This record gives sequence, C-alpha cells and structure tokens, in this order.
Amino acid sequence: MKFKTYKSIPFIFEIFYENPFIPLYIYIFLYIDRTIKIYDVAGSTYTLTATLQGHQGPVWEVSWAHPKYGIVLASCSFDGSILIHREIRPREWLLIYAGRNVHESSINSVSFAPHEYGLILAAASSDGRVSVLRHGEDNVWNVEYIVDNSLGVNAVSWAPYSVSSNTNGTKGWSPLRLVTGGCDHQIRFWAFTSITQTWEKEVGQPSNALKPCHTDWVRDVAWAPCIIPGIQIVASCSEDRTVIIWTENTTEGSADTGWTPALLHTFEAPVWRLSWSITGNILAVSSGDNNVTLWKQQLDKVWSQVGHVEEPTTVTNTSSAVSAGQ
Repeated sequence: MKFKTYKSIPFIFEIFYENPFIPLYIYIFLYIDRTIKIYDVAGSTYTLTATLQGHQGPVWEVSWAHPKYGIVLASCSFDGSILIHREIRPREWLLIYAGRNVHESSINSVSFAPHEYGLILAAASSDGRVSVLRHGEDNVWNVEYIVDNSLGVNAVSWAPYSVSSNTNGTKGWSPLRLVTGGCDHQIRFWAFTSITQTWEKEVGQPSNALKPCHTDWVRDVAWAPCIIPGIQIVASCSEDRTVIIWTENTTEGSADTGWTPALLHTFEAPVWRLSWSITGNILAVSSGDNNVTLWKQQLDKVWSQVGHVEEPTTVTNTSSAVSAGQ
C-alpha cells in the first residue's frame, strides 16, 4: 500500500492482490475531482483501467474487501456518502451500494473487517460517529452506530482475526474489535459484545495522561497484523507530526495492563496516513512533505527508517478505461 500527499490533501494509493500466486497489482488514486482512478501496474508503468464516479465531494479513502467476496471496493467522501463498487467483468464496475445518508457530515475513513467475520464495513465520520455496515443474506446492508466523540472521527481500523482461549481452555474467535482516531487528539478501542449485540468501549483506554500522546488531531490509525500470539500493535499518526506505536500484551504472566505507547518518530510535517506490510513488521508513513518512509523495529525495540517509496515513473491512459457509479 502506498501513499502520497499534496497540498495537505491525502492522495491514497492502494494495492490489491487478487491471487496470492499470480499477483494482480491494482493501484487506486483518489482525487479531489470526486473520482477514483484504478490502475494496473506492470513494473514501473501504471495503466488506467477504470474511473469510478458518484461522489459529490472529494474522496478521502478506499478499502478493498477480501477476494472471497469478489473484487469489491468501498469509498467515502466529504459529501457524507459511502459507495461500494464491484468489478463484474474485467474493467467493468457496478455500483452495488450507495449510502447517501449514513452520516450527517464528511466520512473520513472506511475499512473492511477481516473476512472471517463476514462482509462488514466500518466508516468514521466528522459527525462523531462510526457506522458499521453488515451485508445480510437478503443483500441488504444493515447499519449500526458507535458514538465516539463529539469533535469528529478521522480514522478507523479493524483488529486482525485471531483465535483466543476461553476461561475453560477451549479455543474461540476473538471478538470484533476496532480502533478509532479523533479530532480530540485521542484513539479509542471498541469491541462488539455478542451477548448484548452492542459495541462497547474497552477498559484500559489510552488517555492523554500517558506519555507520549498526541497533541493535535489524530489523522490515521492502523492495526498491525498479528504476528506474536497475545501481542497487539496499533500505530497512530497526527497533525502534531508524530507517529506513536501502541502495544497491548495479554500473554499469560505479563505485568502490562492496557495499551503502552512508544514514540516512533517526530517528522518534519503533519503525518496523514499509515499502512502495515502484510507481515506486520514494516510500517509505511505518509507525511505532508510528500514523503513516504518505511520503518521497522530493531532487536533493541528501537524503530528505524529502512527505506522510502518512489513515485511511479510512467502513467498511461487507455481507451478501455470505463466510468461507473454515476
């Protein structure tokens, strides 16, 4: 996943693998002209294959569903809408869901849940709420809400699917969990309770009393893939130019309680977007100075920059590009 910023507006590059053995590289470019452009990538050449339309404002973020549901792409916009497109044939896209009144203000972030839980989408909005859309058997998207904070929510990210141990020693699915980042400078953790069928704020929430902490709007949060059982890692970034790594240790015998923060780095410009590698050991950071840097934790637990992302060298348009979602 690659990111770039321009004039303080995030332009987001997404990468999607249709087949793990025969990778199909598809990049997404988001534009303030209300469109989404999809490119195939071969080496350093980007070929435009589709232009998706339908939003009435700048497009802030997109999210791919797992390939088991087909090639499905969700997008959100300043106009308060959520659009979900499916590629029904190569380079031909169909609008399958248009949520025009899901929120009362800008929708700033969308994210599909791990596929093991079903086809579920979360969306964070400036109206202070997070909506959770579940796809039902009747092909209807049911919506439930989390009231997060009154100043607005900028980002949302799901916890990875994992197997947890119950008190009786049996194994079970870990509950649905997500993290949000808000305009109140804080991140919050939420869990879905199957007994009450409601979303509840987890105990041991991070607060500004912990150091380090963010001192400006949190712009993005990214939950890392689970590598070590019992260890959960979340990255957050802010307009205060910092990236913070939050760690939860629930292994047996651990003295840690709640989430422990550690400063990754203070950058030269506000930080807009974060993305973990599929292995969960490298973090991509997109900052407002048009730089995308790669970071890795060393054996001494210190985070170091290990690389940066180059811009594409060749971008071409093709007559086969199509428009959808109008």
